[in-house]
Formats: sequence, C-alpha cells, structure tokens
Amino acid sequence: MSFPTLSRINLAKSPQMRIPEEFSEIRPYEAGEMKQAFEDLLNDRQFNVVMKGFAPWLPKSVRNGLLRLAFKGVETPLDFQKRFMKPVVKYIIRKHTDGCGFDDASINAYDKNQRYTFVSNHRDIVLDSAFLDVKLVETGYPTTVEIGIGDNLLIYPWIKRLVRMNKAFTVRRGLSLRETLAASQLMSRYIHFAVTQKKENIWIAQREGRAKDSNDRTQDAVLKMLAMGGDLKELNIVPLTISYEYDPCDYLKAQEFQQKRDNPAFKKSRQDDLDNMKTGIFGYKGRVVYRTAAPINTWLDDLNDLSKADYFKAVAERMDKAIHKGYELFPCNYIALDKLNGDHANCAHYTDADKLCFEQYLSAQLAKITLPDKDEPFLRERILTMYANPLINYQAC
Repeated sequence: MSFPTLSRINLAKSPQMRIPEEFSEIRPYEAGEMKQAFEDLLNDRQFNVVMKGFAPWLPKSVRNGLLRLAFKGVETPLDFQKRFMKPVVKYIIRKHTDGCGFDDASINAYDKNQRYTFVSNHRDIVLDSAFLDVKLVETGYPTTVEIGIGDNLLIYPWIKRLVRMNKAFTVRRGLSLRETLAASQLMSRYIHFAVTQKKENIWIAQREGRAKDSNDRTQDAVLKMLAMGGDLKELNIVPLTISYEYDPCDYLKAQEFQQKRDNPAFKKSRQDDLDNMKTGIFGYKGRVVYRTAAPINTWLDDLNDLSKADYFKAVAERMDKAIHKGYELFPCNYIALDKLNGDHANCAHYTDADKLCFEQYLSAQLAKITLPDKDEPFLRERILTMYANPLINYQAC
C-alpha cells in the first residue's frame, strides 16, 4: 500500500544554490569544498596516526597517494559516501552482524521522489544513520541522509572534517539556556532548508543521547525544535524503528548506571565517548532490522484541535507507538523479560538452546565490566532491562 502524497517538493536542485551564511558553522561540506577538505584531512597529523594503524607497513606518502587515487572523481558528499563509506559499512555488516535488513514492505510504500526526515530510536552513535544510508541506496533511493551529530563527539579537527564530508551537521551541546535556544532555532532552520531547498533526507534521533535502558521515548523537545524553523509537515517526518538483537555497548551502559548510582556527579569523559563509538562499531550486534512506519503527515491533522501545550506531547506519544510497533523482537527480548519477572510467561518464543546462549552472552558481557566495587546483581538487572524494554513497549501498543 502506498502512502498518500506528502508535502510536494520540487526536486530540480539548482547547481547555483546559495547556502545561507548563517549555516556555515554547522552544515556539511558542499561539492566545491570537498577537495580542499580531503587535502586538509590527509595533512592532519592525528588522522595520519589513525590511518597508519590500518596499514603500518605502508609509508605515509604511499598511503596518502593511494587515498588520493581513490578520491579521484569524488565531487560531492554523496560521492564520498558511495566511494569510501559504503564499502566500510558493508564490511561492518558482514563482519559484526548476522545481517542488517530493511523491512521492504514498509520502505517500498514511500515515494522515492520525496525527501524525508527519519526520526528514530537510537542504538548506535555512528551506525544508526550509516546502516540507513546503505539500505536507502540499495533500495533505490537517489540520495542518503544528512545526520545530526553532537559536537561533544567531535573532539579532534579530523573527526569534525570527516563527518562533514560524510553529510553530517553539527548539534551543539553543553550550552547555556539562551545559547541552546539560539542553536536549536538555527539547527531547525537548517533542517527545513536541507529538506525543502537542498532536497536532502535527514536522520535525527528521537531524543538527545541514547536511551541507556532501551526504553525508547520521543522527547517533545525534539519535535518543538523541528517546528521552530517552519511547518512540521514540510519535513515529511517518518518514525523509524531500529532493532538490534545484541547491543555491544550494553555492558558500558550498565557500567555507567552503576557509576551514576554510586556518584551522582559522574560524567563520561571524551575518551569514554570514543570507547563507546569504537565498541558500537566493532562489537557483535547479531541481527539488525530497520522498519519504517507511516509518515506522520498521514495523521497529523487529527491533532489540530489540541492546545499548543498538548500538541507536541500527543505527536511524540503517537510516534512512540509507531516506533514500538516496529520492533523486531528476538528470543533474547523474551528471555530477558521472563528472567526479570521470574516466570516463563514468554517461553513459547524461545528454546532451551536460546536461553543457554543468552545466559552465556550475558555472563561474557558482565565479565567485561571492571569497576572496583562491581555490583553484579545490579549490573545484571540493568542489562536484562535493556533487552526487556522493547518487548514491554511492544506489548503495550
């Protein structure tokens, strides 16, 4: 079933399009900036240290020469993604998952001539949008997504440069209340500009940061931010559900729960953020499934009679229901809920072998936590809750 026609966008993108100067500090690179950005990347000392780790036997001049050769013909961020990022992401899918699938029944209902703003639950800092990019290209979409990434993760100049080459715009963190308002307004204007003028898709998480316990809820503040720059309808918002069989960062999230319990003032360091990124990318994820729901434009008018105060809350709740209905549920979700409840209410959804496999996985993840005052029962409960919550939310729909 195809969805009704959404906000109609003229996709004849002008090559002379002028990007407003106000977006210069947060937007991705444009076509005319890619070559210089690439050269700056190759001349960055820290970037070269990272690249040396992948091929320590190659001299820098040879390594950079090969990269320049591979870059030949890359003119746009989309070219860069297809040439460099797509092979890397497909390798990660082969090496660190048991398959990454897109629910074709849902995505094929969309008009490929339209541009969309995908608002999803958040499982991985880097891969949520990267997997989506690959799946959009494989499904026949003409472009990928621009993504919002927090500047707290851009701790080195080469990282900021690389993500801007990869169609990322910057989300500013750690600001005063007044600065946050101004930054939100700017970002909202940029998102509207990207969808309606640049003809780009957008991916953004449903909340700031990941839900550590996998209790995925859309912050109405995110929707209010999106509405600052114009009508929500012109963004063609699509609720997107991302399901991981196993979360490689589950033990890090559990560890953080204990650290915050034992020290309410605890804050992750920048190195912690990098460790999370590395673990999320290279850790085992099992099966991964992406599933889209009907665009909110198909039901948004139903809420027009609500007060402004209630409107965004109602939109968020309805989006949550759509995201929760989209979960792909795995044996580990049912096992985790039964373990938490101390019963076998969901035993029809798993076997004894599934249960043994998950118990072994859980023990291995807990063993990775090296806190000095390790509270294993607490940490175990936290990880079980992460796997049970998608099922709890699905059953509540």
